[in-house]
Amino acid sequence: MPIRHCIVHLIDKKPDGSPAVLHARDTELASSQAIENMLADLNESYNAKQGKAWGLFHEESGAYPFSGWLKRYLDGEQDFTAFSRQAVEQLQKLMEESNLSTGGHVLFAHYQQGMTDYLAIALLHHSEGVAVNEALDVTPAKHLDLAQLHLAARINISEWRNNPHSKQYISFIKGKNGKKVSEYFRDFIGCQEGVDGPGETRTLLKAFSDFVESEDLPEEQAREKTKTLVSYAASQAKQGEPITLDELSGLIDEDRPRAFYEHIRNKDYGMAPEFPADKRTLSQFQRFTGRAEGLSISFEAHLLGSKIEYDESSDTLVIRNLPTQLTDQLKRRKG
Repeated sequence: MPIRHCIVHLIDKKPDGSPAVLHARDTELASSQAIENMLADLNESYNAKQGKAWGLFHEESGAYPFSGWLKRYLDGEQDFTAFSRQAVEQLQKLMEESNLSTGGHVLFAHYQQGMTDYLAIALLHHSEGVAVNEALDVTPAKHLDLAQLHLAARINISEWRNNPHSKQYISFIKGKNGKKVSEYFRDFIGCQEGVDGPGETRTLLKAFSDFVESEDLPEEQAREKTKTLVSYAASQAKQGEPITLDELSGLIDEDRPRAFYEHIRNKDYGMAPEFPADKRTLSQFQRFTGRAEGLSISFEAHLLGSKIEYDESSDTLVIRNLPTQLTDQLKRRKG
């Protein structure tokens, strides 16, 4: 993962309405193994985060100047340090306007992954830990807590520059439970949501369930195809890559690689050819499970509505085509 430029600034602010104090670095960080390790860990933590949103820049304006600064840096009109200084000063200003915001170390990293250029921006915090020093004493030690990553964004520079119609070249972490504390960070980037990842993922799963039903597949095949879909989507999410319907279709049915793709197009589900997978939606799709008083039930979601029906009014579950192993046991018990 070649790192083109990287710098860290510090904004000192407490969530009590006090002024934000900027401690800006004057030069880029020199390339080192430590920086490469940090960025790799940051990407891993970021990719694993649930509840991310995808979108695009607002049109450049006084309220949303970030995209203009980024463009001037990429066009060679200013260097990376100057760009990051402009950006972090804007972030400092927005932090002061948001009483609940907390400061931290602000990382800007322009790096390349494969043939794609990215800009990562993250607000990092430290955690208190312990270490054993050379004298074999246990001493306090601070470390970057990348697991607690709440404010971060990643811009696919290549997509932004080369595909003017794209609506998903920016990803960012959304605030939990509708909290507005992170809105200032989204405004800092100047990002608007362009793709509904959870909605697209739900539509995909609905289309897949319809496809399985229309194909009248044996249960074993349906289970394997479900596993393939979930595995592919989870893998793409882990890598920070979108689901590609054409690619997924080929994995679901290698003998008829266009079958699922044509099913989606013919039924007009209105899905984008590519979209980010929502991990929370995927995890809910895999199985329904429940245990109570000696009873354990587990089934795949695509069976609901066909072999399994739930009546909410009577709180009953109707199961058809019971497994042979289960029916044999029941018959022996009855006999």
